[in-house]
Amino acid sequence: MKSIGRAAVARGLLCGVVLVSAALATSCAMADAPAAVRAPTVAVSSDDARRPNLSIMRPDSLTAGFTQLQAQLPGKVGMALMPVGGERMTIYGDWTTGIAWSTIKVPLAVAALRHDQDRSIFEMVRAAITVSDNDAAADLWYSLGTGRQAAAAVQQVLDEADAAAVGEYGPHTELDHTSFGSTEWSLANQVRFASRLPCLAGTELVTELMGEITPEQSWGLGLLDGTEFKGGWGPDDDTGVYTVRQFGLVPVGSGLLAVALAAQADSGSFTDTTALLDRMAMLLARHLPELRGGVCPR
Repeated sequence: MKSIGRAAVARGLLCGVVLVSAALATSCAMADAPAAVRAPTVAVSSDDARRPNLSIMRPDSLTAGFTQLQAQLPGKVGMALMPVGGERMTIYGDWTTGIAWSTIKVPLAVAALRHDQDRSIFEMVRAAITVSDNDAAADLWYSLGTGRQAAAAVQQVLDEADAAAVGEYGPHTELDHTSFGSTEWSLANQVRFASRLPCLAGTELVTELMGEITPEQSWGLGLLDGTEFKGGWGPDDDTGVYTVRQFGLVPVGSGLLAVALAAQADSGSFTDTTALLDRMAMLLARHLPELRGGVCPR
């Protein structure tokens, strides 16, 4: 397989300003119109539903709070929780899966640092994580070798997290090697990855940098003190509707809680969609004392 070109890499990575039909497109309109009340759902992907150790577990007060909040939100939302090192996840909402966008830069950064710890790689990792720089992320991809070699290195990181969580290797999230930011990453698989991220070899620097996200991108989980997180966003090629998502590690009394958030505002705008993540994050903040975190297995 030939090495992928810079344009293909950038197309899968762009967040905030993305390539759509060979042209740059952005959307920052603001709207706050009420939406019709919908019944909230609690769901898990079909792959996880077949695994007993990933059965749904719902803290009652948070479930009630999410039910009330979702009925008020003008858009589709999803939230997934899983203690670090734990075996059970909780998933709320009607958004369940979609494009990874720049959240894929986290496993990419881990793979790049494992491959080469030259100072220049560190600087690229810092830029790719803290300000979500797309050129830096593309350079990290190229640093891993050919397209086939880069895809294998990032897939290895994804698979290690899956294996640590469910006890077996398997590409439960399969990297789109032709445009890796376009990888389909379900909410369930992403929170499972987050729950194992601090337990994997060579991730300390990446998680540390996830605690240094630029203020301009510190919506959602960025509102919670001490949280290490990474966001990603972009519009659908056909509709221009933005999806915004984040995952990260939230400190609670008993350890760390992995969280994944995603949303699509009815208006389709980036600003309105980040506001939905803010609302979910603040709901979560009110219920953190009731939630269990965890630590990496020894």
